[in-house]
Amino acid sequence: MAEPDGDILTLDEVAAYLKAGKRTIYRLAASGDIPAFKLGGTWRFSRSDIESWIKQQSAGSPERAASKASNKGDRK
Repeated sequence: MAEPDGDILTLDEVAAYLKAGKRTIYRLAASGDIPAFKLGGTWRFSRSDIESWIKQQSAGSPERAASKASNKGDRK
């Protein structure tokens, strides 16, 4: 059985956890870029899904890594 306390996070909790703005998290959820679901019209997030998502973002895909490498030279 899932832990009743802390397994499901609110948008505010995810924003604090990821150290990101609430608008950013809302935008990611609405576009499907971060795992989320709506409950009564408000976004909810599974802690385990968020942790898996973080690992995927950290690992990245080869295309993403190549894109980042090529974009580094563009910044000044």
